Amino acid sequence: MSSPYKEIDEKNWKRRLHCKIFRDSVEPSFCVTFELDITNFLRKIKEKKFSFTMSLIYAASKCANDIEEFRYRFVDGKVVIFDRIDTAFTYLDKETELFKVVNVEMKDTLEQYVITAKKAAVNQKEYFTGPLGNDVFQFSPLPWISYTHISHTNSGKKDNATPLFDWGKYFEKDGKIILPFSVQVHHSFIDGIHIGKLADSLQNYLNEY
Repeated sequence: MSSPYKEIDEKNWKRRLHCKIFRDSVEPSFCVTFELDITNFLRKIKEKKFSFTMSLIYAASKCANDIEEFRYRFVDGKVVIFDRIDTAFTYLDKETELFKVVNVEMKDTLEQYVITAKKAAVNQKEYFTGPLGNDVFQFSPLPWISYTHISHTNSGKKDNATPLFDWGKYFEKDGKIILPFSVQVHHSFIDGIHIGKLADSLQNYLNEY
């Protein structure tokens, strides 16, 4: 079920000009990779025997939901803002080595989300259940390698403003556990300052969980 949204009065919207300029770009999305210190978070998650993947999906989604710019989308050509963004993530079938895309609503707590997401991922038989909704954050982890850059396929749909989150294999550096983390966003709605806000918020969440 789609989350409620509100249509933006673009004529009086402070981002009207910026949105138009980037919306007309050949490639309106951009991707940023940065490192996260997951030392504390990983320890806590392991103690509770929670899925690291599901836990990080929740953490990133919670922090992104708290930043208004991450909830803007295009719907029928209009700019809207959703009340809440849910999640869609890839989940690997180890036998076939093919992934399925699983949709899970956001929950109030990490614990609730991890239980719900794990159950949904295991029980879903289809690889794809249909086109993704507008009101999701997409996650596609790459836990087999550490990386410093990542790129993505381009559907050719310039109004596709769904943020895409990835991360690679974590590693130890200077006594800390470090995770390469990436986010791809639509420049009509999100600038570097908003990526910075997300990085700070997510790091604080990981530190304090």
